[in-house]
Parts: sequence; structure tokens; C-alpha cells
Amino acid sequence: MEFPVATKTQHEQWTVENLVFRKYNLFEDLPHHAQTLMLELRRDEHIEYLMRGLRGLPASFSVLDANSRPWMCYWILHSLALLGELVDDELENNTIDFLSRCQDPNGGYGGGPGQMPHLATTYAAVNSLITLGGHKALSSINRRELYTFLRRMKQPSGGFRMHDAGEIDVRACYTAISVASVLNILDHELVDNVGSYILSCQTYEGGISGEPGSEAHGGYTFCGLATMILINEVNCLDLPRLIDWLVFRQGKECGFQGRTNKLVDGCYSFWQGGAFALLQRIPSVSEEQIVLPDVGHCTLDTSHTSTTSRISEVGNSSEGTSSQVDDTGGFRQEGLKVPFPVNYNDIGYDFINRSVEMKPLFHAIALQRYILLCTQAENGGLIDKPGKSRDFYHTCYCLSGLSICQHICSDADSPVLPRAVSGPYSNLLEPIHPLFNVVLDQYHEAREFFTTHRAPFNSEVLH
Repeated sequence: MEFPVATKTQHEQWTVENLVFRKYNLFEDLPHHAQTLMLELRRDEHIEYLMRGLRGLPASFSVLDANSRPWMCYWILHSLALLGELVDDELENNTIDFLSRCQDPNGGYGGGPGQMPHLATTYAAVNSLITLGGHKALSSINRRELYTFLRRMKQPSGGFRMHDAGEIDVRACYTAISVASVLNILDHELVDNVGSYILSCQTYEGGISGEPGSEAHGGYTFCGLATMILINEVNCLDLPRLIDWLVFRQGKECGFQGRTNKLVDGCYSFWQGGAFALLQRIPSVSEEQIVLPDVGHCTLDTSHTSTTSRISEVGNSSEGTSSQVDDTGGFRQEGLKVPFPVNYNDIGYDFINRSVEMKPLFHAIALQRYILLCTQAENGGLIDKPGKSRDFYHTCYCLSGLSICQHICSDADSPVLPRAVSGPYSNLLEPIHPLFNVVLDQYHEAREFFTTHRAPFNSEVLH
């Protein structure tokens, strides 16, 4: 009798499981006080690693110089903000000056000074400046020209190009809509037909792909879901299938995978965990009070056939989006209970101020344990999975996911209960706005600034 030969993918999965479970078994065998120490967030080491990176990167990072320097600023600054750490005045001014040199005279930000503007680095630069906060940082953003750049990237399909002659995908839709929303420049021209493009990317599995016909992916699912919320068309998605796909992405390692049959990766703590934080504030989901089975250990019970069988089938038969233009020209869509007519720039603010009325749809404590036990590097920084090296990208999104887990049961103005925090309460991070992935206090400062400073920008003159 011949036995089937294990594939390379299976061997990789077993290797990761062995590394992860070795850490979990060590943890379980320790006395309680030692477990507490093992679950401690190595805050000081992470801050030292991040500060050193903000002041100067080693030569090994030169490969990222061509297109990722604003991303390095964002990953580091956002991680520091999550840890409650401020940068000094010199570093702040140097960062603002550097990002100003990345800003194209015709709108948007490039990957470095003199480079062509790109939607991804525009998102990173804007989020970096919002994270720094203050008049100098926020006023350095040329919203008038940035709006022109966004309009130039908009395509008849409803999607956006990442840059001139660049690819069209869901990531471009999210970065464009997110930036426009947080800067208070989102209007009907930018929103028009975006929902139809996102809908064309929802796959048979329920997740969202980067472009029509591709595989469902955690990062694109977050981007598509967040975009649909910001344009007030989220109920056009097949939410039951989307949730079913998401809940099965948390595996026995307790972390999330990004695609079906792929390895766990710490960065999906945010991309998948953040999607759950968005879903629990959507009325058509929360009104049904859908919850996972109560799981008291890391290996998740996946015996349920459909987590979302009781969610009403919304948007399954829709062609395009269900938005309508009213008699006054305002854009509206039923489902999110936003005042009529819709002011797109208020959606993010209204969203974060909704009450959280349901438990998490994933095992938040188990995910925290994966992050704390399996992704913390000994000398600072966070990693993808055991055996990998630290980097600023995974540091940013592992910490963002940890914040999501800690705050997911709390309203924006409510304290986090100790039972929601794995490990000592000193592990508690700053809350974020899950639609934009910026620290909540910085979001509110930016909203007030860009709402107050309306005079320099009037999109009507650009139409």
C-alpha cells in the first residue's frame, strides 16, 4: 500500500505548528508568575528598536529606498504612537520636512523626494503626518493638489490606479478613499462606482481579492470592507460569506492566515482582526448578535457549519451599488443609518462613535497570546512567525492587531477591562480608529483640524 507523499506546503505548516506549540507548551508548564512575565509586552525594547530605525536605517534597508520611505515613517511612527511614545521635536521636524520633499507639486506623495506620486505612499505619508499631529504636520498636506491627484487616478470602472499608468486594484481604492475621508475631501466624484468595483472583487469564498478573478486575501478584504463602509455601501457586500471566510482564517496557532491553506502571519492580526473590528459596528451584522462558539483554548473549534446562518441575505442580488442620488444631489444608501443626505466625510467619525453591542467574532485572547508569545523578538521589534526576523512592517501590524484585540469589546470612550488584556494590564496599547489605522486621539485631532480649515479647499472649483 502506497502512502501519499506530503507536499512542501504541508511540511512548512507542520514546521510552523511545531515551533508555535513548543512555545505554548513551555508557557503552559510554567507557574502563574512566570506565565505573566512571558506574556509581558517588551515595551522598552520595542521603543528602542523603533527609535533607532527612525533616526537612521542600516544599509540592508537600501532596497526599500526606491518606493517605501514614507511607509517606513508610518510603520515606525504608528508603532511608537500605539506604545504611547512621543518623538522629540528634532525628529518630528525632520520627518515633516522629509515628507514635504516627497510631496509632488501636482499632488500626492512619492516613495522618496522627486519620485512620482503613488497612492500607497500617499496613504503612508498622510497617516504619518496625522500621527505626528500639530499644525506644522497637518498644514503641510496640500489637499487641493492631492484631490486633483486622486481624481486623476480614478478610473471609469470605479477603481483607482496606484499611480500614472499603474495597476488598478482594491488597495488603490482603499488608500484613495481613506486619504480623502480623513482629509475631509471625499465627494461623490471620488465615490462614484467604487462600490461596483469592490463588489466585482468579492470571491466565491466570501473574501475580497485584489482585482476581479483573483484569490481572496486578508489585506484586500480589509481594504475592500473599509472602503465600502467609507462610501456607505457596505451592505451591498455578501456579508454572511465574508464573515464565514474570515472566521476560518484563525487557525490552531491562534494567529491569522492571509489566504486559504497559507501559513499564519503576524501582520494579519490587523488585516483580519481589523476587519472583525469593522464588522461588529455594522448594524446589519450587530443587530443579529452573531458570535463564535465559546472557546477556552487556543485550538479553535471549527465544527460549526456556518457562523453567519442567521444574518439576513443582504445585497446578494444587487447589480452594482444600491446608492441613489436624492433631489438635492446628496448621496444616500440605506443600512448604515447615516443622516440623509450622506456627508461622506462624517462617516468615519460616526462609525467610531457607534456603540459596540456584540462580542468579537474571533478569539481575541488567543490572538493576543500568539502575538505576545510567538511574534516578539528578544531584542525588540515584532516578527511574522517563529523563526523569522523582525522588521518595522510586522512590528506595526502586530501591534495594531494587539490594540484591536484589547479594545474590541469597548466603546471609544469606555475603559478597557483587565480581562480583555492578555498578560499584565501594562500591555494595554492606545486605541486606534480601525478604518484608518491611526491612533484614535490623532484621528480626532486631524478631523477637527481639517473640518475647521475648510476655506483653503473647495472641491467644487476643481470639478
